[in-house]
Amino acid sequence: MEIYGILAGIAAASIWGGMYVVSKVVLDIIPPFTLLSLRLVLGAVCLLVVIAIQGRWSASRKLVIRALLVGFIGYGISLGLQFTGTKLSTAANAALVTSASPVFILLFGAWILKERVTATRVLALMLASIGVMAVVDPRAVLLGGEEALGNLILLGAALTWGLYSVLIKILTQGGSILEISLYAFMGGLPLSMTAAGLEWHLIQWQSINGAVILGILYLGVISTALAMYLWNSALARLEAGIVSLLFFAQPVVGASLGAIFLGETLELGFWIGAALISTGLILAAREQFIHSRGAGSIAG
Repeated sequence: MEIYGILAGIAAASIWGGMYVVSKVVLDIIPPFTLLSLRLVLGAVCLLVVIAIQGRWSASRKLVIRALLVGFIGYGISLGLQFTGTKLSTAANAALVTSASPVFILLFGAWILKERVTATRVLALMLASIGVMAVVDPRAVLLGGEEALGNLILLGAALTWGLYSVLIKILTQGGSILEISLYAFMGGLPLSMTAAGLEWHLIQWQSINGAVILGILYLGVISTALAMYLWNSALARLEAGIVSLLFFAQPVVGASLGAIFLGETLELGFWIGAALISTGLILAAREQFIHSRGAGSIAG
């Protein structure tokens, strides 16, 4: 159970690691909320097909309403802020600023879920945070000037994603992860589609080509349907404070993909950062296993 949760969280973060470069390219053609709407619709259709094939619908009306509201926060507000911030800022800034999400998840987990904030988790969080700063080239990060507003919006995305992650964990304790994820996607659509209607004239139709369409499909099917399901699965199986640390796999994978597909050089800072992040993840996983083993012994 714990191993699946950890692998699911790392897989989700890894998928998102390649998302910022794709988002930045597609956002030059498709405005933020239009792209977000396409992403949510594609994600919802994918999950709807899977649920229809399984033939199981179990969510109560109360759970559906709650999932819609939580989705409004996570997919309407948080992802909307993320796309807007990425467009106004840079991909490097987006990767760095939104890596603050684990801090907010840890804090909301302690406040709302009454989870333990242990010395091991704090140490793991500090090591991973330092690792992110090492992985993301400081020379590529622009914190002032025209990017300042974008960075502030990205920070808002990190905060609301932390809140979403804790709230979705509560919901997954009482229903199907697939159904809850589907309704959460739908909850984000009213805001994203309303905003998309205001920016429809900004779409550069003449620039839409095969690469842009593939980028939209990646964001909708892989980064939304698959990755969000994996992330919600991790939250259903692990404490939010542990899952928060798995988020740090994102910048490592993002930098690695940049080296593989864009020919970018992985400098010494990357390897140092990757080692620090890996150490943080190992500490978090070790604590989860020890805690689960102890709980199992008590129950036995």
